[in-house]
Amino acid sequence: MRATVSEIVFDCAQPSALVRFWAGLLGGEPVDRGPDWSYVEPPEFVRIAFQKVPEGKAVKNRLHLDLHADDIEAAADEAVARGATRVGGVVLDEQGSFQVLRDPEGNEFCFVSE
Repeated sequence: MRATVSEIVFDCAQPSALVRFWAGLLGGEPVDRGPDWSYVEPPEFVRIAFQKVPEGKAVKNRLHLDLHADDIEAAADEAVARGATRVGGVVLDEQGSFQVLRDPEGNEFCFVSE
């Protein structure tokens, strides 16, 4: 048996606010399915969903999204304008360049360029 990824779900405090951040960043449509569940309807990627949980974020993510961007600085500037925060500066290593950011609820993600 093989399985496929149906969606990636983030625990959060405010699904309807977070879905709008990510929909704006990724280009999908925000969909609210009630006060506790929202998702980005994807044009070209796996569905990203947000589920309300009672406890707050206490530690670093064990999973994060890497988003390809031809211009990391411009992509990071747009994300910051939408409510993200940068974590350090752009890093250049043997695999390419990347910029770590946090979404409005503190979930880390990266813009990467090979």
